[in-house]
Amino acid sequence: MSGQCWLRQSLGKLRLALIDLGHCTCCETLRRLLRQHNIRPKSNVKHLAPKSHPDRDQQFQYIQSQRQVFRALGWPIISVDTKKKELIGLFHNRGQVWCEEACGVYTHDFPSDATGQAVPYGVYDTEQNAGHVYVGQSSDTPQFAVQAIRTWWRTIGCQRYPQARDILILADSGGSNSARSRGWKQQLQTQFADAFGITITVCHYPTGASKWNPIEHRLFSQISRSWAGVPLTTFDQVLQGIRRTRTQTGLTVGATLMPGHYETGVKVTDQQMDRLALERHAACPQWNYTITPRKMGCNL
Repeated sequence: MSGQCWLRQSLGKLRLALIDLGHCTCCETLRRLLRQHNIRPKSNVKHLAPKSHPDRDQQFQYIQSQRQVFRALGWPIISVDTKKKELIGLFHNRGQVWCEEACGVYTHDFPSDATGQAVPYGVYDTEQNAGHVYVGQSSDTPQFAVQAIRTWWRTIGCQRYPQARDILILADSGGSNSARSRGWKQQLQTQFADAFGITITVCHYPTGASKWNPIEHRLFSQISRSWAGVPLTTFDQVLQGIRRTRTQTGLTVGATLMPGHYETGVKVTDQQMDRLALERHAACPQWNYTITPRKMGCNL
């Protein structure tokens, strides 16, 4: 028998195994002997970190320098990302609420039992401590992500920053706004930069460092608290849960439903990429780039 089999035995099974080997003992004696050697049942501990990217620290310093430049000029700085998708229906939602009787929910989270799926894409204004979440009903695609940012600029951003001609976008390295996504860059060019005549600077957080993206701990964590323990049975309930999110530091959050279907798997050709007015920065070019408008737009 290998040692691994002994490691996973309960005290009762260890006792029976020792009896078969000619050692008669009880469970309490086994427990006492193991504790004398500081041996107890233990689970894995997350202490080890995988090897980080060699440019990780440089990227964090570069993001900070870009934020200082944009802050000094009074230009907008937004942090964007997609929150965890939520099934609409009587599904378990972690947390507790004050009530006389707990609400019954499904025993399993089968998508087939859902009436829909909410795809919350957030835009967080780091300087104003204000966020807006655009709730989609389809897929999390680059087109959907840029459409959410475009809607934010058209309804909120251009009024808050009427003189701005540049915008800084902080994003993760994966998902619909991935640093490697061609669709993300192509949509930013055509649907945002060209449409509004805005120069876009994008800085991605390194892989595995998404929790440092401001939207994660300044907005998404607060939304999760606001609807904790409440099954999200309708899209209206999702929107209300987002809108009632508040913090003592003055956070305000809005929510908008974005109906429509967004196709997945849309390819961007090499010819389309060559036509983009995209310039990569000297520092960490895989994560930092600027997209300039190819024609002057108007604030539609």
